[in-house]
Amino acid sequence: MKQLIAGFGLLLLANGWAYGSEPLKAVQLYSQDELINLINKNQHLARVKADDCQLVQDIEARADTLKIPAYQFLWGDMLAWGVCVEKEPERGIEYMQMAADQGLAAALEQLGRYYANGILVQKDPRRGLIFLREASALGNQNAQIQMAELLINGLGNPMDYEDVYHWLYNSVTADQVTHRKIANCLAKLETLMHPKAVRAAKRPLDS
Repeated sequence: MKQLIAGFGLLLLANGWAYGSEPLKAVQLYSQDELINLINKNQHLARVKADDCQLVQDIEARADTLKIPAYQFLWGDMLAWGVCVEKEPERGIEYMQMAADQGLAAALEQLGRYYANGILVQKDPRRGLIFLREASALGNQNAQIQMAELLINGLGNPMDYEDVYHWLYNSVTADQVTHRKIANCLAKLETLMHPKAVRAAKRPLDS
């Protein structure tokens, strides 16, 4: 009889039940597009925690074995900040770099921001600018704003003014705070640029 009860308990656990609790729901692995959308909204770590850390092994496999850039970035961020895994900032930065090397704009932007501000790594704004410029060229609006702010503060190459102005002038956002920030950057960049360069920078994005 005891063996029968024990067997029934194992059967309940195997089907996702625990005594006095709700059934454990299986979590679907994120698609590449869904994950990139979460990353762009900075919701990727919150989503992993909301899913009760059930996908850790799958995320690691897609980052380490399949080398999918969005998963490399997610896994790196999890390691860097200790989300559902032991905190390992050095390894986290390595995975972010892997994603950046594959051209993931969010990884390039984050590394640029980290180096520009000395987050997890030694502060090196000029190195940060390299990452931010690559992310900006890929259309990452956050990177474009940060790059503009660094240029306004005297860092970087004045030859970049026109490109950054061009990107921000053609940017679109429904967020009023971001909109004001972009307008402020454009106004300050204009004071550093020749009027002819400003006119050239106001060309349509695809021209």
